[in-house]
Parts: sequence; C-alpha cells; structure tokens
Amino acid sequence: MINWLIEYMVRVNPQVQKALHITYPQVFLDEFQDTTFAQFGMLQTVFAASDAVFTAVGDDKQRIMGWAGAMPDAFNVFTQQFNARRVSLILNWRSHEALVAIQRVIAARIDPHVAPVEARGVQTVDGDVAAIWNFDTREEECETLAAWIRQQVDSGIVEAHDIAILVRMRADQVEQELAPAFAAKQLLLRNLARNVGSIAIQDLLSEELTTIILPLLRLGATKKDAQAWSDAQRSLRYIHAIADSDEIAQQEMQQALESFSRELRAYMAANAPDAEVVRELTRRAIEFVGVETIRQAFPEYGRDADFERVREGFEILLIEAADGGGTWPEALDRFEGRGRVPLMTVHKSKGLEFHTMVFFGLDNGTWWSLAPNRPEELNSFFVAFTRAEQRAFFTSCAARGNRIGWIDNLLAPAGVARIPGTEIV
Repeated sequence: MINWLIEYMVRVNPQVQKALHITYPQVFLDEFQDTTFAQFGMLQTVFAASDAVFTAVGDDKQRIMGWAGAMPDAFNVFTQQFNARRVSLILNWRSHEALVAIQRVIAARIDPHVAPVEARGVQTVDGDVAAIWNFDTREEECETLAAWIRQQVDSGIVEAHDIAILVRMRADQVEQELAPAFAAKQLLLRNLARNVGSIAIQDLLSEELTTIILPLLRLGATKKDAQAWSDAQRSLRYIHAIADSDEIAQQEMQQALESFSRELRAYMAANAPDAEVVRELTRRAIEFVGVETIRQAFPEYGRDADFERVREGFEILLIEAADGGGTWPEALDRFEGRGRVPLMTVHKSKGLEFHTMVFFGLDNGTWWSLAPNRPEELNSFFVAFTRAEQRAFFTSCAARGNRIGWIDNLLAPAGVARIPGTEIV
C-alpha cells in the first residue's frame, strides 16, 4: 500500500518527482533479489526519465522473500529495463577455502551456472570445520552440545558470543530445551528472538537509538573507552550533520560530549545498577542528544509509538542486565550479550557472521520444508551456512526426526560427514 501511495503521489505531483531526481543522482538498490513487483513499479515511476545511475546488488541464491511477493527474476528484469551491465563479485572475504568448497556445492544445487567463488578468509582452527553430529536422544544432544561449547571456550579457541546456535523456528522452545544443559556447564544462553516489551532483542541491538545510547553509557561506566568515544562521536556527527571540514562544530561537539561523560561517570559511580538508575540514565542520554534531533536524523522514529517501542525495549533489557549485579561495565556487557551463546532463527542470521555456527535440528521433523521442490528453503539454508567464518556444524537427533537424505547426499561429497555424538567431546 505504501508503494502504491508513493507511486500515486509522484504521478499527480510532478514537483515531487522532480525533487527526487535532483536529490538522488545515484540510486543504490541493496538485497535486490528480494525486490517485489510493487517496489520495482514504484522505482520505475519515481525515477522515470531521470538521469540517475542505478546499481543493484544482490544474490539470487539468497532470495528468501518469495512468499512476500519477491520477483522470481529480478536481475533479468533490471538488466532489460535499465540496460544494465552485470558484474560478478566472486571474492569471499568471510570464509576460508574448506567452508567455501561446501558453499560451492550448495550454490551449484541452487544454480548450476553460478560463478565459482574464491575464498579469501584464513582458516585459524584445526580439525573438522563442518560435520553432522548424530544423537539418539534430545538429552544427549543438548548435554553434548553444552559440553562441547564449554570445552571450546575453556581452551581459548573461541568466545561464547562467537558461537551461534541457529534453529529453523520456535527459538523459545529450543531455549527451554537447552537451558538446563547450558546452566549445568556454567554457560549462558541468549535467545535473540525473545521479545523485550514489543521488540525482539536482536532487532533492538541493531536499532539506531541503541547505537546512540550505548556508547554514551559505556563512557559513563569507564574512565577510558576508545571504542565508545569513537562510536559516540560518529553518531553525534551524523545526527547533527557536522561535516568533517567543520572543525569548530566538531570541537564544540567533543567538549559537550566530554562534559556529559564526566557527569554521567559521577552519577554511575555513585549509583549501583538497578531499575531506577537505568531509567534515569536512559532519560539523560536521550535528553543529551535530543529527541527531536534523533527523529529528524532517523525518520523511522517519527511516530511516538515507534520511538517508545525501542526506548522501552532498551530500558527493559538493560534492567534485566542490571539485575545481574556487579559493576556497570559488567551490566553493559550482559546487555550486549558478551560471554553469552546467541540463539536465533535461520532467517535472522542474514547479515551477521560468527566464528562458529551450529545448526540445531537438521532433520525432517524440524526442517520439514527443506525439500528439493522448495528452492527458497535451500536458499535460506545456504544464506545461514555462509554466515560462518571458521566452522559450521549440524546436530541431528533421531528422537526429533529422520535424517534428510538428499541433504546428506548433497553435503557428503564436500566432506561433511556424519559423526556419532559420543565422539564429539
């Protein structure tokens, strides 16, 4: 409906279209493989007869929004409509060769004519980098996974927050299943799909408001934090539209930030983490930046309901973190999930990357929709697998469902073997 309204507005008011043409000589279209017919039609109407240069970026193998109306051949339509030149980006800077070799096998199943990708990542771990772990019972699956993660963290191979557990769906249910085994190994599990207020934790952590407030609180929690200082300055420069060449405005902004940091540091030093202090800190941080200034910089916060949804979620999650006691830096670490194993759905992994990924439940009971005649599910599988930097493992439990034979046959030639769960730890 929004696309249609925009298209109508442009058609009946040429001045709007003219303003857009003048403002945007370059149009960059990200994740173009998931563009819908309505979005493409709106694009054509808005920029009809303009001199704008269009660049569409995406990957047909990562098309996962067909259910929402994504065009089945978006790049072919784009090429024909704009007489576009195709450029294949074939360098993978995330994963090393052993993982990329497996990715090639999955990619070829999706598109037999796909250009081979070159691995530029460096392998830093020994042993298996991909395998399917077989378990007989759910208890064995959960306990072994927890023991393996504990072993990996204790040996210094990887931090807990760099090991992601991916599930097809029902993250809340899997959290309940895994929690006792993780607690027994003194591991903390964080369900990023869980809502705090009316927003999921994963969405909250990527919100602009969070990226504005968090560095300010970090500056108040410690005397020196170079990363927080840099992040806070970057946010303030953007929000206040301060040009790199405007040295006076930058100096004034730095002085204001220094003064606010000192005030915040004194307040946080005098008050231990608790709910009331969290609310006061959030209020002070937002007041320092300015609600209206934030809304002008980020139109998504124009409605009170949208702004409050994020602000409330921020407070709720930070209050939960403060309830753990300890110092403010520790509370902020808990807020960000440092030292906690992240749990998320496969679809939510897009755009992220982790040292090690564990697909929990590769069976036909959990992933019943992963079938040869459902390419979008294989695309989702491929997207999630490409998030791994060093390793990607799958757990398969006989008590949950049977193995997916065609996936086994697809992965086996690439060296992804099935290993008894008893041999993992």
